[in-house]
Parts: sequence; structure tokens; C-alpha cells
Amino acid sequence: MKIKPFALGLLGTLALTTGCEKFLDQPVLGQYEAGQFFTSDTNTILAVNAAYVPLSFRDGGSNTIWVLGDVASDDAVKGSNPGDQADFENVDNFSIAPINAAVEAQWKRDYDGVFKCNAVIDGLPESNTSVSATVRQQAVGQAKFLRAYYYLELTSLYGDIPLRVKVETPVELQSPALPQAQIYAQIEADCQAAADALPTSWSGSDLGRATKGAALALLAKTYLYEKKWALAAQTAQAVGALGYKLTSVFADNFRAATKNNTETIFSVQHTSALSPSQGNNLNQWFAPRPQNGYGFFLPTQSLVDNFERTSAGIVDPRLDYTVGRTGQPLFGVPFDPTWTSTGYVAKKHLQPLTEIPTTIKGDGSLNYQAIRYADVLLMQAEAFNESGNSMAALQALNQVRKRARESYLYDTSLPGAGTVPAGLLPDITVTDQSQLRDLIRRERRSELALEFHRFFDLIRYGEAYARQALSDRPNFNYARNQFYPIPQSERDTNKKLGK
Repeated sequence: MKIKPFALGLLGTLALTTGCEKFLDQPVLGQYEAGQFFTSDTNTILAVNAAYVPLSFRDGGSNTIWVLGDVASDDAVKGSNPGDQADFENVDNFSIAPINAAVEAQWKRDYDGVFKCNAVIDGLPESNTSVSATVRQQAVGQAKFLRAYYYLELTSLYGDIPLRVKVETPVELQSPALPQAQIYAQIEADCQAAADALPTSWSGSDLGRATKGAALALLAKTYLYEKKWALAAQTAQAVGALGYKLTSVFADNFRAATKNNTETIFSVQHTSALSPSQGNNLNQWFAPRPQNGYGFFLPTQSLVDNFERTSAGIVDPRLDYTVGRTGQPLFGVPFDPTWTSTGYVAKKHLQPLTEIPTTIKGDGSLNYQAIRYADVLLMQAEAFNESGNSMAALQALNQVRKRARESYLYDTSLPGAGTVPAGLLPDITVTDQSQLRDLIRRERRSELALEFHRFFDLIRYGEAYARQALSDRPNFNYARNQFYPIPQSERDTNKKLGK
């Protein structure tokens, strides 16, 4: 069968998300028959690079997963000035219409990623002998992992959605939304195929590409969302068997000097050194206005209160790695509570002025930690607990707590460094399933705070939990808001979605 023409706009911005620190300064390549484009290893790699691009945060206003994943939750509010980015504020208030800009932007971004993945897969059948066997296998594996990633994000956001697994004609694009179960089945198949095809690690200029561990971690997450507890636990253990380790210091996951570390499973790569305005723009979106930022994405008091404290008042060190607050300097600058309407600033996506000066504030070099090993351990703990194996759940859970408290041993910037404060984050010993469930959920909230996961967790925990967590958002209705509306622009284009 003849494969249809497609367009690949492979610009120099590809370096953002491929993991390559070497800038790929390539022109737009235009219209090609797939059989004419996939004629060399070089072209194949360029096509794969393009499939990573929609993950990038080079524009914090168009990659809106931070809005849909956390501003909609109890962990953050929109911030900035009232009326700035009004549609983001509408997500915050659950006044969400199908024409909402954040809802539309993420749909378009993720389906653009799906299209780019399909172009790679369609263009590399086994009969293609113009590309070396290894490059072909790895390219298809990366494309299938990325397609699974985009689809898990899409179905988590929008529920029942169209499933596109090839480059389609305009007629074929007129397709109905399929039940979420069918989307999950495709994600599972893609993750399994990717795990079989991909290496356990990359090096040099390929650092940051999808790996076997990334595919298995995404598969474990999918099983967790499906409540396939035994499979989720088993797959999460398989990830651990590949050699991932928690960093000694929690904050090393959010420092440019220590990115792509032993805990990183899949990280969206950013660099500001290779070309202007190609780095992580969240550094400017989330920074306070007096520091040349826009002041968006403010942590809530509810999130701050989630972090544990000892009887002597010593706080979980993850709080001050995650949140800027009064009494704690923000990267060496005295914190001013007038910077923020909640009293707090989100820190995980910010960089000090010594790394990124105000003149290039929107060009940060921090990666986005899409999947890290602590997340997988907490998936494992949850899955084992729901399966009735509390002892196995505790083993995984307590690894995460141990690293958090022992950050005091290794991070000399912490007051009293070198000794773990008495009573700080002790190992959990509770084996009652219901009580342990609550503790795992609390731990997940502290560990992964402001990493754009919380709203999805609230929804999958169920209506009672979500309603309690969002009790200060009077417009929230679980039945209506567990999924975002399919954008009106998509309904106008694809008539099989209805009005």
C-alpha cells in the first residue's frame, strides 16, 4: 500500500527534547512521500527528533499541562494578575468551556505528537532496507513510546478520544471518540513493543531519548490508572531491576548541574546554551515579577500543610526544595511575601540568577522530570497495597521517605546538615490497607508536588477524595470535571465527534 505524503517541519529547535546537546540546525524539509524520506539513518533520526518536540516547555503558554495537571488541583492556583491568561484562570475556577485556550492547546500539542510518531512508524516498515536495522528498531521503539505517552496524557485529560495509529487522510480523520478502554489497550501494546525495542540506556548526544525503563514505567502507570494492581506492581518492579536509584539529595532532580541522574527515567530535555529562546520557559512563567518573571503557578497553603513536621517543628526538607516561602531565601535572595498572593512560590522549575540571568529568564536549562524512579516506587507501593500486600508496599514507600530524610546527611545547604533530625519522616509501619492507602497518597503528594500529576491523581482516587480535596472550588463537579471537554475547534473539524 502506498504511504501518504506527510510534512516534517524539522527545525533547529529539535535539540530541546531529543536529549541532544548538539544543536540540530536543520531547514524545513517540506512534503515527502514516506518512502522517499526514510531513505537513510540520518533522515530517520531527524523524524524521530521531531516526535519529541511537543513535549518541550520552550513556551509555557502553549504547553499547558501545568495548568491542566496542577492549577486545576489543590496544589496550586493560577497566580499572576487577575485577568492575565483568563482561560487559565477559568481552569482554576472550573468554568471550563470547549473553547478554553488551555484545553485546546494541549489537545493540539498531543495530537501533533501522535501524528509525528505515526509518520515514523508508517515510514519504517520491515521492508524498508534503506535504514539500518538497529536505527529502524530504535526509531520505531521511540515513536511507539512517545505515542503511548501522548495518548495516556490525552485520555487522562479528555477521556474517550479518537484513536489514530497511522497517518490518515482527511476522510479518515473524520473518526469518532473510542472508549477509554480501547485507548488503554493501544497504550499497553505500544509500551510493550517499545520496551522490547529500546536499549536500557543512551549516552553522549543521545542522552534523554526514551529507554526500555521509560517504556516499562509508562506501562506501569497505565496499569495503575486501569486499576490492574498486580500488573502495575510487577511492571514497576521490573523498572527497578534495570538499576535505577534514588539520588542522595531530593533536590538533585531539579538542579541543572545534576540532571539526567540515576533517578531519571524519562526527562524532557532543555538547553539554553545552544540557541537563544530554546530553553525551558517555565523559569520565567513561574518566577516572581520582581525577578523578571510572570508570577504564575502559586503553591497553596493546603500543599504546604501536607508536608510532615517533627514535634520540634523541623519540616520535611522536600518542602523548601519545592516551595519558596517567608523565612527561606529564594536562591539566595530574601523571600518577599508580597511577591505572591498565596505567600508561596513554586521552586522546582526555577533557576538561580547565577545560572540564568534576568536577561534570558525565559531560556532555562532545567529538564522536566516526566517520570522519575521515586514516582515508580510510589506506583509500586500503591499497587501492592491495593493488591493486599502491605509489607511489599511498605518496602517501596519507605525507600522514598528514607531518601527524603537523609537529604540532611548529604546536602550541606540544609541547616544542621550531616545529621537527620530526630523524628523526621520515620519509616511507616502501618499495615491496615485503608490507613496505608491514605499515607501513600500523602507521600505521593509531597514527593511529586508541582510536577503536574496531582489533578490526575485526584480524579483516579475517586469522587469522594476529589470533592474533599477541591472543597474550596465551588464549581468543581466530579461527573462534569473528571475530564476536560474536547475542544470545540476539534468538534467543528471532526463531525463524528458531534456538537
